[in-house]
Amino acid sequence: MPITIKMMQKIMGSNGEIAAENRRAFAAQRVLAVNVMASPGAGKTSVILGVLARLKAQLPTAVIEGDIAATIDAEKIDAVGVPVVQVNTAGGCHLDANIIREAARELALHDGLLFIENVGNLVCPSAFDLGEDLRLVIASVPEGHDKPFKYLAMFAAADLIILNKSDLSPYSDFDHTQFTRGVAAVNTREAPIIKVSCRTGAGLDAVTDTLLRRYREKNGLEYREDQSQ
Repeated sequence: MPITIKMMQKIMGSNGEIAAENRRAFAAQRVLAVNVMASPGAGKTSVILGVLARLKAQLPTAVIEGDIAATIDAEKIDAVGVPVVQVNTAGGCHLDANIIREAARELALHDGLLFIENVGNLVCPSAFDLGEDLRLVIASVPEGHDKPFKYLAMFAAADLIILNKSDLSPYSDFDHTQFTRGVAAVNTREAPIIKVSCRTGAGLDAVTDTLLRRYREKNGLEYREDQSQ
């Protein structure tokens, strides 16, 4: 399927107003929109691909792929048969509500799950409401356990936190207790932390279960854990 490339466009008007419009549209379309945020190399695309492999047979899915340039990650999504729109920001450090509105209209997803892979950055994306239902923040073991202390706004805004590359823990000085304390110190939403290894697949079932549960809760549907198996 073709990959659409859109450039970030700034328009007059409030990002918050457009985000509210997006939220209403997602509700009407019964779509769970997930804003995936992380630093470059933390594994955003790998996590999304791992969840898609477990979820796409049960639920319609689509991806908005945000990057400063190139289509590398969008091509990976396209290769597994999931509809994807590539957004190139031409230097912009985040996606905004307007471009999500445009891309979501093009995807025309109904009754499903939309991943919005934001630009790799632990600063700017947290300040922009896209109209998403859930903010998923991915950290990784090689980055170190101090990220929640350094990037307070990002971890404070998280609804779900994934600690990726957890299989590397035996080979690093990553302190899981310190990381958990850091999250607890800034996040009042009591966001769960799920340890994941995209290389081994560990933890991806738990992430899939969590997102499927949130989708069904949003749409007033009964949820059973064995539905995700």
